[in-house]
Amino acid sequence: MRDVELIMENLYLFGDSLFGKSLFTIFVAMLPVVELRGAIPIGVAMGLDVRYSFFLALIGNLIPVPFIVLFIRRVLEWLSSKSKWLDRLINKKVEKTLKRSDLVYKSTLLGLMIFVAIPLPGTGAWTGALLAALLNLRLKNAFPAIAFGVLIAGILISVLTHGFKTIIG
Repeated sequence: MRDVELIMENLYLFGDSLFGKSLFTIFVAMLPVVELRGAIPIGVAMGLDVRYSFFLALIGNLIPVPFIVLFIRRVLEWLSSKSKWLDRLINKKVEKTLKRSDLVYKSTLLGLMIFVAIPLPGTGAWTGALLAALLNLRLKNAFPAIAFGVLIAGILISVLTHGFKTIIG
């Protein structure tokens, strides 16, 4: 909850215009953990239409994916070499991610799509891209699976957000 409060406190940096709100929604969707699952409700809370928030969040959530798939292994190796503390932290995250990969191992790209589509903490485009990199999946194969997973998660979150907004009024 503190993450959402921090995000809302810093909204003034983007301005109160449609452009500012749009840019802010894209930026929130690019963040790990929050991703599209937080960007859609935040966009709607700022007064954007749920469909527009969905579109912006979808784009924002997919921007980091190619960079993660292509470069994360090199970045992790470099960080691991800098300190024992970072090495332990990275190994812990990698092990945690690989423990969740049973579904992906069994049916690779379909499994990756389903993994990303589940709108729960610890799943999503960032973790899916990390998993694709750790499994040595090529970007041209992993990206469509991740994109479809993000699309499904976005539809689910949009429906929930729209329903909640309708109930609250």
